[in-house]
Amino acid sequence: MIKIYNSPSVIKAEGKGDKIIKEFIGLVNSGTSEISIAHMKSPAGWEEPAQTPEFNEYTLVLNGCLKVESDGKEFLVRGGEAILAPKGEKIRYSSPLEGGAEYIAVCVPAFSQAKVHRDE
Repeated sequence: MIKIYNSPSVIKAEGKGDKIIKEFIGLVNSGTSEISIAHMKSPAGWEEPAQTPEFNEYTLVLNGCLKVESDGKEFLVRGGEAILAPKGEKIRYSSPLEGGAEYIAVCVPAFSQAKVHRDE
């Protein structure tokens, strides 16, 4: 049966800065464990601790620039670009540039606090 989700759940983000997470599909808003789909807005200067998740994370940047750090490398992912962070790989996200970043994050399986494994 088709189900429409008219509004997302707003979830408090980890890290430094006031990032807004709006989960449309996932454990919180729809009770879905197979996948999560969230709309994110992070201000300039936002950063979060590194993580080693048990899920693949597909990120599509809509506007601005998202900095992704992994394995000693840095990637600047700009509006119109996407990146895949495979499960088990240590990764760190931030939005250091003016204007921050707006993006869609898709996690397979769904994002969960128990499976993200953030650094202290």
